Amino acid sequence: MGPRHNPSISAERVDEVDNFVLLCRVHHKMVDDQVNTYSVGALQKLKADHEAWVARTLAGQVGHPRARVRRIKENIPSHLGRLETGNALLSVLDGACAFSFDHDEPTSEEEMELLAAFFQEAQDWGDLDLESGEKVRVAFHLTTLIGELKEAGFWLFGAREERRLEGGAGPPTSFPVAIVQVLRTTNPTIVKTS
Repeated sequence: MGPRHNPSISAERVDEVDNFVLLCRVHHKMVDDQVNTYSVGALQKLKADHEAWVARTLAGQVGHPRARVRRIKENIPSHLGRLETGNALLSVLDGACAFSFDHDEPTSEEEMELLAAFFQEAQDWGDLDLESGEKVRVAFHLTTLIGELKEAGFWLFGAREERRLEGGAGPPTSFPVAIVQVLRTTNPTIVKTS
C-alpha cells in the first residue's frame, strides 16, 4: 500500500483499473516523496487527463497494420557466449525491449530459489535505465550472483538478438531481445571452444 492508501477501499478493489496508476521507478519515487503535491485528487486528475489524451490520439488511427515483432534470420545468434561477469550480463540486458530466459530444471528447492531469484534480479535490472555509477554497482552485484550460480554447478550464457517491430502508426524500429540461459556445467549441449 502506498502513502495515500485509502482504508475505505476494500483490499479487493485496491488493484482494480479505476484505482490503479502505473508509474516508472523514477516517477513512483517522486510521487511518493511529494504526497502534498501529488494528492489522491491530483493523481486522479492526471490519470483522467492521460486516459482522455490516449483515447483522442488513438481515435483517429484506423487502417494501420497490426504491430508485430519479427525475427530476422541473420540476427538470430548462432550460439550463446558464456557470461562470467556482471558487466557482460549487463551488456546483454541493458536496453533490451524483451527477455528470453531459459534454464535447466532445478533438482531441489534450493536450486529453484537460486534460479528464480537470479532471473528476477536480471529482469528487474534489465528493465531499468541505469546511470553510469549505478551500472558499476549493479554489475558488481550481478557478478556475485553469477558466482553463486557457478558454486551451485551452473554456468550462465547469453546474447542479444535484434528483432524488428513492424506495423502500427510508425516506421519499423529495432526491438532488441536479451537471451539468457542458465545451464548445468554438465549439460551436454554446451560446446567448449578452448
